[in-house]
Amino acid sequence: MKRFLIITTLFTLAGFQSMAQINRSGGLFLGYSTDINKIGIGVNAEFPIVEKLSIAPSFFYYFPEKEDGVSLNFLEFNGNANYYFFQNESMGVYALGGLNFTRTSVSFEGSNFFGGGFSPSSSNVGLNLGAGANFIVSEKLSPFAEVKYVASNFGRLVIFGGVKINF
Repeated sequence: MKRFLIITTLFTLAGFQSMAQINRSGGLFLGYSTDINKIGIGVNAEFPIVEKLSIAPSFFYYFPEKEDGVSLNFLEFNGNANYYFFQNESMGVYALGGLNFTRTSVSFEGSNFFGGGFSPSSSNVGLNLGAGANFIVSEKLSPFAEVKYVASNFGRLVIFGGVKINF
């Protein structure tokens, strides 16, 4: 029985050691959407599930565009799964897939025609497909880059770059 417990403990510790390359992390990033030609800022997190696989939620807010009393706003929520197909001490490269929720709104300010203001909005759900890489510069700090395509009625290519802090 002792031998079984020792072997089980060693295998469990070895499993945790192999998962140590994917750390729980959270960070900030800047991004650019090619379809709407907008830059934005976002926050993300990453949580390992099993070896080579993590979940990665994120929120991205595009900087609003305002012209002639019309304001255009975009934001998106993402729930991705990252699969690491290459890892070493200095970097990890992953493929990603997941769900995207995008909300767009337009505000017309001060328009008498619409009774003093009007704000139509719409929402789209889509699929994320892409790839990314984490560059491990220290135990706590990992700059990263990511590119994804959002397949939806509001399809677009989005490029991100930022920094994750491991915890």
